[in-house]
Amino acid sequence: MEPSSPTAAHEAARDLVPRIAARAGHYDAEGAFPREDFADLRARRLLGLMVPVELGGFGASFADYAAVATELAGGAGSTALIFNMHASVTGALAHTPEELLRQLGAPESCFAARDRLLAAAADGALYSVAMSERGTGSRLSRTTTVFRRRDGGYRITGSKAFVSGAGHADAYLVTAKDADAAEPKVSYFLVPAGEGIRVEPTWDSLGMRATGSHDVHFEVSVGADALLGGIEGITLLVAQVMPQWLVASYAAVYVGVARSALREGGAYLCERGLHTLPAVRSRMGRADAAVAAADAVVREAARRVAQRPGEPETNRWVWRAKLIAGDTAAAVAASVLEAAGASATRRGHPLERIYRDARCGALQPATSDVCADWLGVAALGGDPDDETESPRW
Repeated sequence: MEPSSPTAAHEAARDLVPRIAARAGHYDAEGAFPREDFADLRARRLLGLMVPVELGGFGASFADYAAVATELAGGAGSTALIFNMHASVTGALAHTPEELLRQLGAPESCFAARDRLLAAAADGALYSVAMSERGTGSRLSRTTTVFRRRDGGYRITGSKAFVSGAGHADAYLVTAKDADAAEPKVSYFLVPAGEGIRVEPTWDSLGMRATGSHDVHFEVSVGADALLGGIEGITLLVAQVMPQWLVASYAAVYVGVARSALREGGAYLCERGLHTLPAVRSRMGRADAAVAAADAVVREAARRVAQRPGEPETNRWVWRAKLIAGDTAAAVAASVLEAAGASATRRGHPLERIYRDARCGALQPATSDVCADWLGVAALGGDPDDETESPRW
């Protein structure tokens, strides 16, 4: 299938959902990377969702991405989460305004490098995100991975955790700080898979088991064009100006997971004859309303990001979306599982898997507590990015 429009991408993702859903239990039980799912995504060129049309992609907006991610998560949360990480790389590459980069001093060469990376994604290259670290999580200002300038390029040394798709990505978006700077000066590098990268199989989690989010160790040299944007030290600035890819892109995934709880729960309850019980109907009614509300908030946030990125009110909706989607997915999956009864808690039952996947939403950065704190500072008239005891990122 040749890319044509975001609508075509959405339709392609929707068509894939039954295939992805049928395989989800197997990949979850094995804790294995969903190879067949990504073969399907590549065959439909969906890894180029965020890539501009002139570079071979669908030219999707953040709102388009949210719709596609929600669909995929309705089939398998793990697959959608890996796809989210890839899209957060290609989306940031495609949507960071050129005028902003030029104002910050980006060289012309960085735009050619960007276009090469985006065209490669449209052709099937998979990108992974390597930001979190053991002991510091996603606090970018506390990054311990370092870079040093070497022979027209960089030497990157450090270890990352929770790297979804580890060992299957063609390149990793790595955050690293300047080893020689007194203040945290964190930069983004897109590091090609290969020599100097070691995957340590550590992922054996409660939920999202098929994401393969292993630890990855870097002792690698890269060329100057691996520095994204061609500018050192822009990571913390971008995190505040464009938080959607670090905060709210997960939200669409967990709305999809919550939807799948409704779908699988409804089918199981009808099969068991439990759908006639008033208490069960009440649970499903509340769950339906909660998912619809979360979906509406995520759509509104995505619409604002697509139309007015970086505005304070847009960013406020970004944080709302992550908080509500994560908390709603966990609550809905738990309520539906309780309505279904103990038989649905057996390992391998779709509702048991969905419950575990849904529980991860509130825990992924920014966690629900962090989101609520950010929103609380804003609601009280403060600056949630700066008026905290320690840096939020």
